[in-house]
Amino acid sequence: MTKIIPIRDLKNTSEISELCHKEKSPIFVTKNGYGDLVVMSYSVFEKQYDASKLLIDLRQVYQQLDSNMILDAQATIEKMLAKYGK
Repeated sequence: MTKIIPIRDLKNTSEISELCHKEKSPIFVTKNGYGDLVVMSYSVFEKQYDASKLLIDLRQVYQQLDSNMILDAQATIEKMLAKYGK
């Protein structure tokens, strides 16, 4: 369930930290009744960041598919070996 708190509740940082870890999702902070901030634990941030990065990577793949910028499997393997030196 989405958790929304007023900005004045940020005064108690220990409680906010505990809440972030307990909820395991972003907590939305309002100021004067409007959205102002989002607070989350580091582990939640990592998951959100990884998901965003994956979507960006997938978008690039689909753009490459649409523009016929695709290498065959052998060329891809050779490119990876050259890049990572393995």
